[in-house]
Amino acid sequence: MRHFLHLDDDAVKRLFEHPPTSFDRSAPAQVLAMALGATLYMPGTRPMLARDLRRQGTAGVMSSVVCLEDAIADRDLAAAQVNVVEQLREVSRDGGVADARIPLTFVRVRHPDQIASVADGLGEHAALLSGFVLPKFTDRTGPAFLQAIRDARARTGVRFWGMPVLESPEVIYAEMRMKTLLGVRGLLDENRDLVLAVRIGATDLSAAYGIRRGRDLTVYDVRLVADAIADTVNLLGRADETGFVITGPVWEYFANHDRIFKPQLRQTPFDDHAARRLREQLITRDLDGLIREVVLDKANGLIGKTVIHPTHAAAVNALSVVTHEEYSDAREILGPEMADGGVRASLYRNKMNEGKPHRAWATRVLQRAEVFGVAAEDATFVDLLAAGIGS
Repeated sequence: MRHFLHLDDDAVKRLFEHPPTSFDRSAPAQVLAMALGATLYMPGTRPMLARDLRRQGTAGVMSSVVCLEDAIADRDLAAAQVNVVEQLREVSRDGGVADARIPLTFVRVRHPDQIASVADGLGEHAALLSGFVLPKFTDRTGPAFLQAIRDARARTGVRFWGMPVLESPEVIYAEMRMKTLLGVRGLLDENRDLVLAVRIGATDLSAAYGIRRGRDLTVYDVRLVADAIADTVNLLGRADETGFVITGPVWEYFANHDRIFKPQLRQTPFDDHAARRLREQLITRDLDGLIREVVLDKANGLIGKTVIHPTHAAAVNALSVVTHEEYSDAREILGPEMADGGVRASLYRNKMNEGKPHRAWATRVLQRAEVFGVAAEDATFVDLLAAGIGS
């Protein structure tokens, strides 16, 4: 498996100084968590789920979640679970486990018992599944989910991963948040061998107050949710080897309607790359708001993002590529001349690099470079977007 596998060799040579590195489903947790990128959610009722997984993987989607929770009406749950098992078995029979075009696939369950039902239902095809997304996760609900994954691992011999979703009222209510997050941190630390990444459910967090962000806003404009994200990163995303990869919340818009605010993409970068039509295309698809939110996700310590439409994946993954400037700075900071600290002007002559304060940042940049690659010196996100959307 490799990010941007859908691009031809000429495009890869043109866009990347260092192409993304290949990996497989058995890679270490840190690699898989970093490589999730844009995680596409699909309801478990989709009648052509097997075809859709293959199609989206061919188009560059690296991770997908098949949902049996909020995306499914209560009356349809039993049928949806049967459909998911049958469709995943079909993918596996067609060689899906070894097929680099099939995304890392997870099932979002409603309750712990479904983990056993899905894993056992897959039987000999269980290895296709990378793990389970655990909804409404707290220190009270979490133990049963994690034990169910541990039991499923033991029965099947498959290294299933868990991805808890922090989306309960206890996470957004100010008087309960710190106690809840501390409890979650202790629980995840005790079960670190089961946890791939932590996800944030901004939709459910907003629902606790009856609010919903508009397409002209980012999640960081919704202060209640932004505060919960900040505290989550504070307690669960630390760079001292106690933290976990935390992914960005869902972007839920995919169609254009009347706008209140101006588009959020500057025109100049697109003019410089003869890509004005691409800018118009992104705005029409409401991707300018998504792009801004991904930039803010990265600035706030989040990696990857939940998406609900295939057109979102190209934008999220393109913005995950390490720029030539980031790579240059990271290599300098981690190089021998700054091994014992100190400060130097960056090779780009536009900032100061400090050996000690910037070391953790530089380490994460190089980890991201392994799975997403390093852009060529003259390649920008506009070029990467154009290649991804046009492929």
